This record gives sequence, C-alpha cells and structure tokens, in this order.
Amino acid sequence: MRIRTAGVVAVFALALAASGCGGDSDEPATKESAKAAGGKLVIWADDKRTAALKPFAEKFGQENGVTVEVQAVSKDLQTNFVTASQQGSGPDVVVGAHDWIGNMVQNGAIDPVQLTADQKGAFNETAVKAVTFNGQLYGVPYAMENLALIRNTALAPEAPKTIEDLVATGKKLKAEKKASEILCLQSGQNGDAYHIYPLYTSAGGYLFGTAANGDYDPTDLGVGKPESIEAFKKIGALGEKGEGALKRSITPENSIATFTGKKCAFLVSGPWAVADVKKANIAYDITPVPGFAGGKEAQPFVGVQAFYVASKGKNKALAQEFVANYVTRPDLAVALYQAEPRPPALTAALDQVKGSDPDLAKFTEAGKNGQVLPAIPAMAAIWDPFGKAEAAVIGGADPAKTITAAGKTIAGQIK
Repeated sequence: MRIRTAGVVAVFALALAASGCGGDSDEPATKESAKAAGGKLVIWADDKRTAALKPFAEKFGQENGVTVEVQAVSKDLQTNFVTASQQGSGPDVVVGAHDWIGNMVQNGAIDPVQLTADQKGAFNETAVKAVTFNGQLYGVPYAMENLALIRNTALAPEAPKTIEDLVATGKKLKAEKKASEILCLQSGQNGDAYHIYPLYTSAGGYLFGTAANGDYDPTDLGVGKPESIEAFKKIGALGEKGEGALKRSITPENSIATFTGKKCAFLVSGPWAVADVKKANIAYDITPVPGFAGGKEAQPFVGVQAFYVASKGKNKALAQEFVANYVTRPDLAVALYQAEPRPPALTAALDQVKGSDPDLAKFTEAGKNGQVLPAIPAMAAIWDPFGKAEAAVIGGADPAKTITAAGKTIAGQIK
C-alpha cells in the first residue's frame, strides 16, 4: 500500500456489469469435495508471498492428491487477475489487498469465502470487517498494515505530540545542519492520498460518509465539502510556500531512502519500511502519526492483505478448502509474516511473533483508531484527482479552488 495509482481507475473503466455471486455459508468446503474435484490448484501472489507459500502449497497438494502451482505475478497483479478472469485464464486463488474487493466483485472475479463462525472469530475483528463487502465475507485475511511515524531517535529523542511539534523539531535540525528535510512524507508530482490521509483526517476532512449499517456511503462524498477545504488549507500551510514540511520532491521512490540516509528525522511509512531502516543501522522508534494541534486524532488507513477464491477458477472446491483450512493455520500466517513483517491478522499468529518483534505492537497501536480503507468501487475515483490536488496545494495552489475542482471530478467519475 505504498502508493495508489491511476491503474486501478483504468481497471474500473473496463469493468463489466456485476455478475451474480455465490451464497455465503457457515460451513467450510470439505476435503472430500476438494479431493473429488482433483486436478490442479493455481495460486497467484507477488514475489515475496510466493516463496513463503510454496512449501505449504506442496503439502496441501500431497494431502489432497492434487498438483498445486504458486505463480509469482510481480507487477499489476490486480489488473492482470481481473483481465485473466474475464478471459477464463486466471488462477483459482489470488492474494492481494482488501481494497481490491469492490473492483473484483464488480467484475464478477471472486466468490464469497466460506468460514465457520469459529474460524472468523480467530481473526482480528477489523481485518474481518475489511474483507466483508455487501454483508458477505470475500477474503481470508492474513496480514494488516497501517502508517505510523518512524523516528530517528538519535536526531529526535522525543516523539512529537502534534504535527506542529514535529515541524519545530525538523526546522531546528535543519538550522543545525543535522538534517536537510523536515519530514519524509511521500507526495511526488502526483500526490499520494494514502500517505496524506492521517493529516487530512486530523484537519477534519473525510472521503465518504457511512450508512446506518457502518458501510461507506458513496453518495456522501466529503471531497469538495467545507471540511475538505479547511483540511487542505492546513495541508497547504505545511507545503513548499509555507512551513516547507511537505514537498513534492519527497517521492514514493526516495522517501524511505531519504530517511535512511539521515537527511530527515521523521518518516511517515508502514511496516514495509522497517527492513531498510534496520539495514541502515538507524536507532528508531515507531509512534502514531501526530495530528494538528487542537484538531482531531490523525487516522491512518488500515489495510488488510487477503486470499480470494476466483469465481471463474477451474477448481473452486479445492480453492475454498485451501483458503478455509490452510490459510487459517497459524504456521502459514507466521511464514507469511517472516516473508514480509506485517502484523498477522490471525490472533494466534500475532501472539506467536509479537514477543520477538516489538515493532508489531507499535504499528498496531498506531493503527488502532485508524479507518478501514474503503473497498467500495467508488474509491477508485478518489486516488488520482485527490492526489493531484494534494500535490498542487503542497506546491502553492489555492486550496479551496483545487479541492473543490477535485471533488467535482471525483463525483463525475462515481456517477
């Protein structure tokens, strides 16, 4: 979840009309039905998860008398999966982010998954909520992620209580020639809605309202509303013509490297940044992203990685068996954590690894009041216009005009 791109929007532009999806069940697929299906199970995942999955996939294959192939798709996994699904050449199982769900359901690419009440109860409640769409469970979650503030404790021993405190410390370090940047929060020329979101919420902005059942309501768009204008005014004040804390020169490609190069004391990032920070031998701590003084609490997005059953897979019974009775195992969840350390969604797995990794508890704490990243199809309309508005305002554009125009663009795409 390091950055969202317009690529997701392109997928939506090609979206088919929503197709019918299978019903939910409180009983998992049985091994007998899976074995009877025979044949081959094909799983698509990214490079890191492919390596972790292979030994478990092989064991599953041996126990069920089938062939299991774990195939690495290193680029545009969601796009390639939706396209392959429409062409009838996709996998049986795909591994990816929960905010893909709206798009994949709209394209008729995934089925609801079948877990018992006990199996659901073994997972973090927020993780289950994230993979629930239109009242149905569409994925088995295995990891969670959210942004936090990673701090170089040699440069900044104390955690800032507010963004204003952070800016003051960053300015002092610059004046003392101990740092060249106040804050490493990625924007680039196209902005980054995911990374700016904690500050946007602290300043009172919102993306979508919620319906009575708690689901996001695409008809209540917050972008362009007075709350978003006030939020963008505060974001603009931190920009290049204001405090200089937010800069377009801090990009997805260089934000972590700028921090590990000791050019800034503060980095807003997620668990994926920790390996590079450790490799650079930087003394660090992890705390929640601070909000504006007198403002609301900064709320990062909470994202979930999950396993999905392809609706057009050739071996759906086997796929249901794999996600229901293998992905729910703590040993697999721990192996996936070891492949890329993100907090496991399975409570038993988190309990196993958190004792040896204090960062997990710190990231969990930083995200405990976060907002589940919207998985509704309308979310695809947000990323590009919102990000570009953010970058423009950071560069000095008028906040009210810029975010109002972005809101109109987004509303037009949703309709």
